[in-house]
Amino acid sequence: MSSSNNPLPLSIRGLRKAYGDVVAVNGIDLEAYPGECFGLLGPNGAGKTTTIEICEGLTAPDSGTVELLGLSWKNSSAELRERIGIQLQETQFPEKLTVEEIVQLFRSFYRHGLRPGKIIETVQLTEKKSARAGSLSGGQKQRLAMACALVGDPELLFLDEPTTGLDPQARRHLWDLVEDLKKAGRTIILTTHYMDEAERLCDRVAVMDQGRIIALGTPRELIATIGAEHIVEFVVDGLAADLEAEALQRLEGVQHTRVDNGRYQLSVSELHTSVPELFGELARRRIKLTELRTHSATLEDVFVSLTGRNLRDE
Repeated sequence: MSSSNNPLPLSIRGLRKAYGDVVAVNGIDLEAYPGECFGLLGPNGAGKTTTIEICEGLTAPDSGTVELLGLSWKNSSAELRERIGIQLQETQFPEKLTVEEIVQLFRSFYRHGLRPGKIIETVQLTEKKSARAGSLSGGQKQRLAMACALVGDPELLFLDEPTTGLDPQARRHLWDLVEDLKKAGRTIILTTHYMDEAERLCDRVAVMDQGRIIALGTPRELIATIGAEHIVEFVVDGLAADLEAEALQRLEGVQHTRVDNGRYQLSVSELHTSVPELFGELARRRIKLTELRTHSATLEDVFVSLTGRNLRDE
């Protein structure tokens, strides 16, 4: 996928980082291709933040190699700072400076870059360009952070949990911006807890757990690995302790079963087949259904199938 004249935007080989006895990153290999949005997913403590910090030059690895645009932080740190952009999960701005002043300040850090006014327009903050940073909403501050990450016209962009804590409208604004950046040919490395965000924005994703990559592929490919298109979740009357997962596994169309704190989860191929089968089984056992919901299989379900835990259990 790359050559000496056209290196990969990101190449990681054998990366390892430990803090005392805790191994945060345990020998991972990753590649990101030009013009794609690559997602790094996982619960808190999975190792994705440490991985991203090493890629951004903020943390030194214990072993392994990281190359960005064919360069390393050890030999080409000044050039890399000119060619990448970083948006942290939370950025603190001087509250008395205006949006325009902050973007102009960040533009001054680069030899080459984009006009501050153009970037402010790109992130939809033109009406707020004279507003002080301290008066901005959470979504507006995230868009300002995006402007600061983009003003150097980066070839490779790191977005670390960019929509955490935002309301749905602010999240969608940032989603639209990321999609525009993809269309412009930029390579984006995205970390997120939101599976709908990863499924919408990412061309490929790597799922991390306990410092390792446990799954890698397109969202569609990973979802297909669980062998079911739909998830049925339900709760029954508390007295129904005799409803075994093995009995549910035998129902037509059921691929996998899971029980967690009294909540049953079935991975099924066809809802119109498995749900009536479930109702019939409960009726035969005289078990009362108290809650039922269904949804299409997601990346969250992929993580559950691989680990037996939810992404947010941590």
